[in-house]
Amino acid sequence: MSIFGRISMGALAATTVAFGAFGVAAAQTPAAPEAPAAPAASDRVTNPVAEFAGIDKITGRIITFDVYIDETVQFGALQVTPRVCYSRPQDDQPKTDSFVEVDEITLDRKIRRIFTGWMFAESPGLNAVEHAVYDVWLKGCKQKSDVPAPDSAKADTGKPKANPDTAEPDTTKTN
Repeated sequence: MSIFGRISMGALAATTVAFGAFGVAAAQTPAAPEAPAAPAASDRVTNPVAEFAGIDKITGRIITFDVYIDETVQFGALQVTPRVCYSRPQDDQPKTDSFVEVDEITLDRKIRRIFTGWMFAESPGLNAVEHAVYDVWLKGCKQKSDVPAPDSAKADTGKPKANPDTAEPDTTKTN
């Protein structure tokens, strides 16, 4: 706060004390009208897909791409991973935000986190990722995508495990 701000606040306090001492009532400012209640968290819609746009500054090409929540898509040297993507119902004011992690693959093939935070579709310049070669920003959230959904069983690619109730006893052991 500047020195002028301090003087003004001090003068205001002195004036209030002076009028209070003489029994003069200071003018009351009318109470501000109550702001409408903030929408409940249940009003937001959780979406399974985040839609991003990215620009390659070398070629000038702008690409739009969909990413499923907790999946990673590579755009140039960047890896984009949305963790959540919220939007509002169709009849409500549009507000779309997503918590995103962006990693850069460096020239020596190391992965370095360059962004972790919220992106807002209505304000793409507020929290867009600005890289030397690539920029990435949130365009929106979706319930469906033309991109095939990731396999939920991709982690279990080994041999099927035997059920202990149906496994045959090992008769090759000798005592």
